[in-house]
This record gives sequence, C-alpha cells and structure tokens, in this order.
Amino acid sequence: MNTSPWWHYQYSRLLALFKRHDRAIDELRTALSIDPSYSRATAALGFLYATLGRYPLAIEQFKAALGLRPDDAVLLFDLGYVYHQQKDYGQAVEAFKKSVGLAPRNDRAWYGMGLALSSLGRHEESAQALHEAAILQPMNSLAWYELGMTYHTLNRREKLDQVIAHLNRFDPKVTQHLIRATAPPEPLAGQRGTVATPQ
Repeated sequence: MNTSPWWHYQYSRLLALFKRHDRAIDELRTALSIDPSYSRATAALGFLYATLGRYPLAIEQFKAALGLRPDDAVLLFDLGYVYHQQKDYGQAVEAFKKSVGLAPRNDRAWYGMGLALSSLGRHEESAQALHEAAILQPMNSLAWYELGMTYHTLNRREKLDQVIAHLNRFDPKVTQHLIRATAPPEPLAGQRGTVATPQ
C-alpha cells in the first residue's frame, strides 16, 4: 500500500471526478490514517459527505478541518452551507459571519448569510447581507432577485424598483420572475369596479 497521504488524497480527487464517491471516501480515510493532521484530506472528506447529503458527517469533518486551520474562510463557508442545508440557520449565520470577517469579498458567504437571516425572519439584516453579495457580484441574478424579494417583504417599493431596473439590464427573464413574484394580488373575479350595495 502506498504510504503517502498526498497520493491517496490525489487519487480520491480523481475518483470523485468520476463520481466514485465511496472509493474516494476510502482513499481519504486512508490518507488520514497515515496523517491525521492532513487538513486537505479532512476538508475534502467533509465536502464529499456534503455532496452525498450526509450532513452530520460533513459538519464533523469541517469542524475537524477548522481545528487545524481556524482562519480558513472557505472552510467556514462550507460549514455554513452544510448548516443551511440542515435548516440550522442560526449556526449557518455564525459560520458565514466568521467567513466574511476573514474574507470580506466572499460574495457566496454574504449570499448564504442573507438567505439564512431571511429564514430566521431577520429581514433587515438579510437585506444588508444580500446587498453586499449583489454589489460584489453585480451580474449575479440570484443575489439581485433575493435582494428584491427581501425589499418586497420589508415593503420598500423604491428599493425594489431600483433592483428591478438594475436586474433588467442584464437578465430580463429573472426580472420578469421578480416582477410577478412581487406584484400586488389580482382582485377576485367580480370585485373590480363594484360598489357597496346600499342597506
């Protein structure tokens, strides 16, 4: 057996590329049995577990990797993502906050934080986070769409109109989705133009 953890790590990446995930996991476990402090293998194992929807195991691995690399903004983003997938939005927000604290231009972490805050009903904070994501990636349709939806929730029509105008410059299709999603409800049939009947 090859005794180089690097070799097993590289082989796992090749296996994962061909979606042979179980074999890739075995190779990463072998790498870690040789060198338990090999943080790349620890993080890669977390990523594979997340890919397979095995979120508790993914969280365990990302936490272990962060124990080795506590200032890794990407690992913190990955941990936040997995928490979000588990609907543990509070933990997701904390992980994303730490990620952007280390890497303020990490638009994905701002976006993830915005979605998690929205799920917690913290819409003011969500708007701030989504605005950061949208400014960092001005052509990211999803970020602008979610920002528009948050302004709609907050009843900020002027801000929503600004988002619609910006989004329409580069993605008219998503713009139409946003317009439909934030349009006032249509009156029920027979209600338009009616007046109250005198008593």
